[in-house]
Amino acid sequence: MQIGVIADTHSKMRPEALEVLKGSDLILHAGDVGRDEVLEALEAIAPLVAIRGNIDKTGRASTLPDVQDLEFPGHAFYMLHDAKTLDINPQGCYRVVIAGHSHKPRNEWIGDVLYFNPGGAGPRRFTLPITVGRLQVSEDGVVGEIIELQV
Repeated sequence: MQIGVIADTHSKMRPEALEVLKGSDLILHAGDVGRDEVLEALEAIAPLVAIRGNIDKTGRASTLPDVQDLEFPGHAFYMLHDAKTLDINPQGCYRVVIAGHSHKPRNEWIGDVLYFNPGGAGPRRFTLPITVGRLQVSEDGVVGEIIELQV
């Protein structure tokens, strides 16, 4: 199963991000969606699971949950917007913790948990790259990849 992961679009849905996400079986948006058009563009590609970020005060994004507890072939995922607000110990409970907010890409195993942040796909923040992520999920494991967009 291929899962596209995006975050921090801040109302800007880049065509380069949509191109990378094509072919995903599912797309996860880790918050700071912005306008409804972002959700609509992603839903046109694949089923979408999204959460609310700190800027999501209006439109469809304002009605999204703060966290998502997800299950994929043999693996539990936990998605929240800001990893600094993680108030559970994921070791032994979750295989992957997905977060956004920082705009900093992260693909790091700590113990048995993959901490994955696709980075920011919307407006550039400081000198950080514009990125999205991809997770390849099988019963045998999870492999994360960060993809820098050429914008």
